[in-house]
Amino acid sequence: MQQLVYQHTLANGLTVLGEPMPWLESVAFTLMFPGGTAREPADRIGLAGMTLELSQRGSGRWSSREVVEQLDFLGVDRSSSVSSFYTSISMSAMASVLETTFEVAVSMVREPHFPEDELEEVRQSALLELAAIEDDPAQKCFVELKRSRFADPFGRSSLGITSGIESVSHSDCVEFHQRHAQPQGAVLSIAGRFDWQEFLKLVERHLGSWSGISPKELGHVEPHVASVHIPHDSQQTHIALAYDSVPYQHPEYYRGRGIVGILSDGMSSRLFTEVREKRGLVYAISASSHSLKNCGSVLCYAGTTSGRAQETLDVTIETVRSIYGGIEPGELSRLKSRARTALVMEQESSVSRSSQLAYDWVILGRTTSRQEVLQEIEQLSAENLIEHFSKHPPKRWTLVTIGPEPLEFHDAV
Repeated sequence: MQQLVYQHTLANGLTVLGEPMPWLESVAFTLMFPGGTAREPADRIGLAGMTLELSQRGSGRWSSREVVEQLDFLGVDRSSSVSSFYTSISMSAMASVLETTFEVAVSMVREPHFPEDELEEVRQSALLELAAIEDDPAQKCFVELKRSRFADPFGRSSLGITSGIESVSHSDCVEFHQRHAQPQGAVLSIAGRFDWQEFLKLVERHLGSWSGISPKELGHVEPHVASVHIPHDSQQTHIALAYDSVPYQHPEYYRGRGIVGILSDGMSSRLFTEVREKRGLVYAISASSHSLKNCGSVLCYAGTTSGRAQETLDVTIETVRSIYGGIEPGELSRLKSRARTALVMEQESSVSRSSQLAYDWVILGRTTSRQEVLQEIEQLSAENLIEHFSKHPPKRWTLVTIGPEPLEFHDAV
């Protein structure tokens, strides 16, 4: 089936993208604007997340309670998040209620009430969420890995830090939103059952008068070599590793992603087989690709007993480097099958496609089609994967461990 993606830019600079999926009954849209954690003041880390939460507590003609009731009545699934560079709001619903759903979402961006009497509740909720990671060492390990890997301001967690959250005032939230909720650099994507021309009229009506200045450009991200240990009295040790890879916009990204798939996608992957099944070293192990602007990394996690932690670290690094020794036909076949399945599943999800359109645009400045991705996947071979691994070897490692004792890092190059 031929994939069609519409694109239009409003006079105010907002980019609008649309992919019709007429076989669905649902529609989903995503609005992203440059208001991420990297733009927070250094003494207000946590401000972006608090601002997003407060902006959804009443907006336009709806009170805080009425916003929830209206979206629930319409049957809307919604989510919102803050990343390093962007704030995003996503909603999905039946196509018949698109107009009202869109009006609610836009009001959160353009007409938030920012009720001052709810600031303390937002603050306490943020502090509780931050405190909760102390009971989740695996999550804390990744938070600390990104903080160490990418450094300030790019390594900040959307959860913030205690001192930053405690310092945020009501005026900080209002000013942060006013400064960053702007159409320049923003993208609105929609996927599912909708009429493109009618949607553009809807967008023009609600967002055509939206105005603001262009966001300030942020610098390049540089990965840091580091080895960090966080003492924790436990019988377990949590290990998080990062090493260099290519970013999403790199022409060989799918080769890099393919190698991560060989290492970690599924229960027949190399890390799962070698580290967990054959040696019984871990109860959990995984690897994933991570792009942050111009900087690509592979992030790995292993959870193990403290007595086997050093061996786990050594074997994990050894398994990553085993790609040099070759890729089996079965590994490549399973990788391609999983990728094809993911593409088929995406055809049934307006939410996934809406999010992917927006992400592609802010990172690549264009959209990618399923046909393009499938072609990249089909072109993968054992030879070009190993060639890529040789050209872009694992290096500039970052290690974070949480457990009773630090580990020796034998491959920090």
